[in-house]
Amino acid sequence: MTPRQVGVVGGGRMGGGIAQGLLGTGAQVHVVEAGDEAAEAARARIAAGLEEADRRGKLTGTVEESLSRLVLVDTPADLPPGLSLVVEAVPEVPALKIEVLRAAEAAIGPDAVLATNTSSLSVTELAAALQRPARLVGMHFFNPVPASKLVEVVVAAETADDVVATAQAWVRELGKTDVVVRDSPGFASSRLGVLLGLEAIRMLEEGVASAEAIDQAMELGYRHPMGPLRSTDLVGLDVRLAIAEYLAGELGDRFAPPQLLRDKVAAGDLGRKTGRGFHDYS
Repeated sequence: MTPRQVGVVGGGRMGGGIAQGLLGTGAQVHVVEAGDEAAEAARARIAAGLEEADRRGKLTGTVEESLSRLVLVDTPADLPPGLSLVVEAVPEVPALKIEVLRAAEAAIGPDAVLATNTSSLSVTELAAALQRPARLVGMHFFNPVPASKLVEVVVAAETADDVVATAQAWVRELGKTDVVVRDSPGFASSRLGVLLGLEAIRMLEEGVASAEAIDQAMELGYRHPMGPLRSTDLVGLDVRLAIAEYLAGELGDRFAPPQLLRDKVAAGDLGRKTGRGFHDYS
């Protein structure tokens, strides 16, 4: 049987994880990454994820068979018209997301589902820039994608019911749980998670406790699998700062980023990806 065909725009940490999950469903996955170097890095990232899943006994079939269904293309315009789903997973820059969503929409068929992996931007505003806004839905994956059990399905003002149902079906096929939310700033997860993270940063800034103590208080006292400062390190301090600034503009000063967060981003201490954030990973 010919495998179903899907697409992912962006082969970074998030996009690569999403592509890995989709390969696990037996689909043929087209990943957009511009240039040979970026494409090879994306392939290596996805291959490493598949190998880890295989070591853990979580992979159906072989790594080689899964990789045989991975196709790298240069631009969204190179996506084939027969795709049933395309997930955009580029950085949280509205103009960039609109650019790639428009290009993907022009390349694929009118019945395909477009999904944006935004963690906080308005899906309704992104949809307004498209020819077929009813075909766009938010699919907010969490990092690291292979291990995370949740995907927020974000319903914009014009999202069609069948598009929501299709997104939910894909989430469940990926072995994850879908939580459907109405499009609003920060949705449910980012709005709550960012607020907790910002307050933890303020506590650290004020000398209430050490980063380790703040995280342990939430991990042991409230059974959070990861404390708010370690979570910020995982997401990336630069990413959390951008989300906080957006939410502050939309929802008010309670989301205003603490100066400590701004200082760490300015110093290049961005979390795990740089080896140092609120904790040291060197």
